Amino acid sequence: MASPYTRPPRLGVHVTDEGIEVAVLAPHAEAVELCLLDDAGERRVLLDGPALGVFSGRVAGVRPGQRYGFRAHGPWEPAYGLRYNPAKLLVDPYARGLAGELGMGPATYGHVVDDELRGDPFGAPDPRDSARHVPHAVVLDTRLPGPDPAANRPWTPWRDTVVYEAHVKGLTIDHPALPAELRGTYLGLAHPAVIEHLLRLGVTAVELLPIHAFATESHLAGKGLANYWGYNTLGFFAPHAPYATAAAQAAGPAAVLDELRAAVHRLHAAGLEVILDVVYNHTCEGGIVGQQVSFRGLDNALYYLQDGNIPASLVDVTGVGNTLDFRRPEVVRLALDSLRYWTQTVGVDGFRFDLAVTLGRGQQGFSPDHPLLVAAGQDPALHGIKLVAEPWDVGPGGWRTGQFPPPFAEWNDRFRN
Repeated sequence: MASPYTRPPRLGVHVTDEGIEVAVLAPHAEAVELCLLDDAGERRVLLDGPALGVFSGRVAGVRPGQRYGFRAHGPWEPAYGLRYNPAKLLVDPYARGLAGELGMGPATYGHVVDDELRGDPFGAPDPRDSARHVPHAVVLDTRLPGPDPAANRPWTPWRDTVVYEAHVKGLTIDHPALPAELRGTYLGLAHPAVIEHLLRLGVTAVELLPIHAFATESHLAGKGLANYWGYNTLGFFAPHAPYATAAAQAAGPAAVLDELRAAVHRLHAAGLEVILDVVYNHTCEGGIVGQQVSFRGLDNALYYLQDGNIPASLVDVTGVGNTLDFRRPEVVRLALDSLRYWTQTVGVDGFRFDLAVTLGRGQQGFSPDHPLLVAAGQDPALHGIKLVAEPWDVGPGGWRTGQFPPPFAEWNDRFRN
């Protein structure tokens, strides 16, 4: 007899035989709509909830490749940290793939700004619809074809590890031995000419500067510049699409992910581990005057570290305007879920945590016994995976070299520099 029970909601969007299951965390929201997007427009589905802060639903007939986003309804009370504005289409924090780029115009802000992006962040909500100006999440089926990059790890011991830090684009963009279409791409990283060079150097691991989906800061865009280094995360699960080949970008996020997984598998086959530089300490939404793209619109008061004052302002221990609040179990879970995904699905062998002190900040400041640090060291999915802390941030007591618990190693910037 079939079970009368259904699976508890899993955050993000998951493909089923009938369609999709969807769940999103927004504890202070009054309602959340799933928005299914195509060239003809937008279909909205009201989700059930909240149950323990989660809105969820099942939608029949939705298949991989479908673009989607969320609209969150609730109080616009910025003085109390609540910034619900359903005119803003929001990126799923658990999106496995993203299509499109983040625009920089006034429609991407939750509060009213002028054409120079100036406005009162405690003023009225902006009524302009942002759907055409923000990336769209894309439904992916994580039951993936092709070689499994998690199955052929080199498992190089720490004592034998030699790390080569590299930028995916910068490493190969001018490489004369690579076909033009592979230069500056994930597949270019794993081209035989690049692998031969790394092995000749005696390298055992390639540490990639951020490849989580990221966006350019508005102040750079205003100067005609772009974020090159990637330390401005938009999504903690989706790979940065511009590092895929032009053909994969045209085919969509599933093809982008396939190329990344293929590159990791080929590097593993050559005996090279892949370590990711990951930025869980802040997001691309910037300070309180910044854009409303994802986390801020779903639950600004939960995701971001607040100063406790009225009007509410953000605590910035990262130097970029916002700080994810790792006092919150939900934020700890987000980071751990992301680490598991990149380890199990993409097959990466380790992580270098940017400004890792932020990740260990609790009610009383940094602690080596912080839940995230303990959980990352004990999680079965991360067993044997290399964990490397950048042991500082710009907050009070932020220099913590030598204070991260095993199995964390530490990236000693002073020694490196």
